[in-house]
Amino acid sequence: MQSGILQPLPKHGCYLSFDKLPEVTLKEALHCLQQSEIETQHVFGIGPALIPTIAETQIDLATFPAMSGSGVNVPSTQNDVWIWLRGDSPGELAIEAQFLASELSECFDLVHQTQAFLHDSGRDLTGYEDGTENPTGDDAMAAAIVAGQGQGLDGGSYVAVQQWVHDLARFSMHSQPEKDHMIGRRLSDNEELDDAPDSAHVKRTAQESFAPEAFMVRRSMAWAEGPDAGLMFVAFGHSHQAFEQQMVRMAGLEDGIVDALFNFTRPITGGYYWCPPLQGDGVDWSICLGDD
Repeated sequence: MQSGILQPLPKHGCYLSFDKLPEVTLKEALHCLQQSEIETQHVFGIGPALIPTIAETQIDLATFPAMSGSGVNVPSTQNDVWIWLRGDSPGELAIEAQFLASELSECFDLVHQTQAFLHDSGRDLTGYEDGTENPTGDDAMAAAIVAGQGQGLDGGSYVAVQQWVHDLARFSMHSQPEKDHMIGRRLSDNEELDDAPDSAHVKRTAQESFAPEAFMVRRSMAWAEGPDAGLMFVAFGHSHQAFEQQMVRMAGLEDGIVDALFNFTRPITGGYYWCPPLQGDGVDWSICLGDD
């Protein structure tokens, strides 16, 4: 698998999204990616438009679905390539991002770039811990990584990516108990609240409450650009089913109850990507490229 999927969060991150140029063929685009120099500590994925027909039945990747509920809009901004650069220095990542954009420019157009950072040992900018219920060890492997499907698939992962924009001023106007009840946990000790309302985020996304259970591994980071700030939500799974189950419920499409997070934050992007496994010193492209 790509090692960065299950490694601890880095101090800094940079997220890049690319779309294939119209005049470039699918074969040319895949070869361009195959020849690119993406360092092994980073993570990258390809969108459904880059999955060849021959691989579609094996790589079960769909376009991210747009959703709308009562006062809720979850957009789909599906791109063709997603890269998560990971490192200790924002300057180094900025240089590497520019290099990659140049290297891929013959086949791809850079459409989005966001710098991110590790905030307070992995807390969201609201101050609450992010990913408290993440599975660990073997459970994390089982939740995030494809296994038992054969070469070219085993070690791969599906990732859901959303950029959320927080209205931190609006959030700050709530009392501490109101904030805790929106999240479903106490800020002071991160304990789950038994008396939290059904709209609390923790209750909306309780992974064991779905059928099948919706376990995934979250690797989200904080971001800030000018006056805007929020969370780059990144969740890995052995399919995109777990994320979609949770997002449908959060938007109120399951039972009409909208997640309280929408009181102060909203997603502005949404995409699904296939993160291919590694083989030897590089990416295993056997499923996508066949014998070519």
